[in-house]
Amino acid sequence: MTRSRTTLLAALALLTPLTPLALAEGASPARAAGHPAGAAVGGVVPAALAVVDPGFEQGATGWQFTAGTGVATNYPHGGSRLVYLDAGAGKKVSQTLTATGSGSYDISAWIATGGANGRFTARVNGAERAAQVLPAGSAYRRRTLSRIALAAGDRLEIAFESGDGWVNADDLMLSPASPADPRVSSSDPKIVEMFDWSKRKANSWVHLPGTEGPLNVDENNRSGSGAGTYGPSYWAGYANRSGYYSRDMAHQLAGAGVLGLNAENKAMLRAFAGSATAAQKFYPVWALNFDDRSPLAIDYRSPSLFVREVPATFELVQKAEEAYRWSGDRGYVTDPVLWNFYRHATQEFVDLHDGLKDNGAVKVAEGTGQGIFQGTASYNEQGGEPLAEAGDGIGAQYRAYTAMASLARAKGDAALAATYDTRARDLKTYFNTVWSGAGSGADMVRGWTTDGRPLTGWGKENSWFMPMKQIVDPGPRREAYLDYIDQQASGEGRPDNIEALTYLPDTFFTNNRQDTAWKWMKYVYDQKDIQHVNAAQGTNGDYPEVSFTLLGQTVEGLLGVTPDAPARRLTTQSRLPSGMDWLKIDDMRVGRTGFSLRHDGNRTSVLSNTSGTDCWTWEARFPGTWSSIKVNGVPTPVRTKVVDGVTYTYATPSVAPGRTVAVEVS
Repeated sequence: MTRSRTTLLAALALLTPLTPLALAEGASPARAAGHPAGAAVGGVVPAALAVVDPGFEQGATGWQFTAGTGVATNYPHGGSRLVYLDAGAGKKVSQTLTATGSGSYDISAWIATGGANGRFTARVNGAERAAQVLPAGSAYRRRTLSRIALAAGDRLEIAFESGDGWVNADDLMLSPASPADPRVSSSDPKIVEMFDWSKRKANSWVHLPGTEGPLNVDENNRSGSGAGTYGPSYWAGYANRSGYYSRDMAHQLAGAGVLGLNAENKAMLRAFAGSATAAQKFYPVWALNFDDRSPLAIDYRSPSLFVREVPATFELVQKAEEAYRWSGDRGYVTDPVLWNFYRHATQEFVDLHDGLKDNGAVKVAEGTGQGIFQGTASYNEQGGEPLAEAGDGIGAQYRAYTAMASLARAKGDAALAATYDTRARDLKTYFNTVWSGAGSGADMVRGWTTDGRPLTGWGKENSWFMPMKQIVDPGPRREAYLDYIDQQASGEGRPDNIEALTYLPDTFFTNNRQDTAWKWMKYVYDQKDIQHVNAAQGTNGDYPEVSFTLLGQTVEGLLGVTPDAPARRLTTQSRLPSGMDWLKIDDMRVGRTGFSLRHDGNRTSVLSNTSGTDCWTWEARFPGTWSSIKVNGVPTPVRTKVVDGVTYTYATPSVAPGRTVAVEVS
């Protein structure tokens, strides 16, 4: 007897179907097809493609079944029903759709099998376009067929086909193929494999705007409470909840930028910004439903009782500035919802949450020490420490100040920019002289309790965020603390949840420890098929933060890319680890321009302006003081600068559309 026909078995992930059915308001056919478009998200256009009953909750509606297949209730991934296929050849469950317009799509489904050689397949006009041969695996895994292009009138068949054992499938989802399709090549096949997997996995979490789907789904409320229209968004948090989290979204934003998901980044940031009301003392809500409006009910009870953590408020300001640099969208400095959030987060929010500890001339936003529903100082929810101030909170506050200065300059307000430059400098000086003065390693102060005690030792997030946010002055003290972080995370202090470890590559890349950063990238990737500590989540690889962060760490970390689309400026530095001779990316989109970038070791970089109409300034940096620097083989005057304690030799050639420029030091 197949598993699909046995009595009720313990379900794993509990998620009602959340399949997108329509494009966002104002989204152009080009955006649906996976090409860049404006960030407009208002108005509705008909969906070019829509699946009927993607979660099989309506029984056989819309689907075709052969003998030996059907709908069951014993082992759903989400909701109350699933589709099953018995073992043996020739069995199929399928649905055929007719596209009403052009588009390019990813198709994902949660699939479990009792044996190998089943198939998940997409055919266009009868010809197989994409397929996965399914391995044996009794736990649900999310499978994706990527970048299936359709023209108006094309007939798409989505099919589950039988194999050596039973096949169960549930919760089909359509995603728009990402506007960018970056490709990596390298002397090291590991990074190529990692990037390709991450690109496909990350894009499978993107919603088609305009979807009608359930709200407030969680492990305690499998059917949610009502339905809503989903806005531009992607999963950021547990895959068995119908929403995205501020902490996760902030960490996924760079990877989303690599995929060109600028509309999604902006809509999600704006939704959090709009939620930070005076009644909530300018805290944004912790999580939002995919409608980009309503708080996720499991984390929100009232304006005075909701999950809130100090670092998230500040990270959203920092990430908005980064999204502005990736996209070049002036809305980040002209939209009053966003701008008011930045100002409140870096002024009133700090004023309202500073009072437990005397910090002299500077102000530090504090938590209550009373748990996540009362406001915590740290992202580390497992420490059980009554923290008033924490390393991740003060580090994030520092970076919010630097981001606010940058945004103010972009807005043309030099006086405001100078104010925040001063606040950032004063806060960093205070941190390094008073808050966490002479300590290093295990003696570094990484938090203060509500009764005034300094905390040292290992604090996970409130340890590694300090050097990651660059609030620790460069020098031997910081280097010793980075060693301490690596030692603790490699030993008994290692967090159990994979999403915490995704920060470690960022921490070490930021501080030019590329060998250690690459070690942690490989560790995170190699854990992707391991069961997550939260069984309802599935595997580590099906936690969205894993794939998004690996994308961002490849581009901003290994390739050392700092985008500045508003200024048409791109800064790069090679952070290739030992043993990786060269690394190249194609179709890297920044603003309206596409690039290819290649590093050979740490001495040669080549940049091509492959699409778009703008001429860019390229700041090609090389760590160290070199005696010679050449641009396209021609010697140029050697220039150096010091950034965060590191001396760089650099050149700033112009890279016009269609041109390739090579910079080499010796």
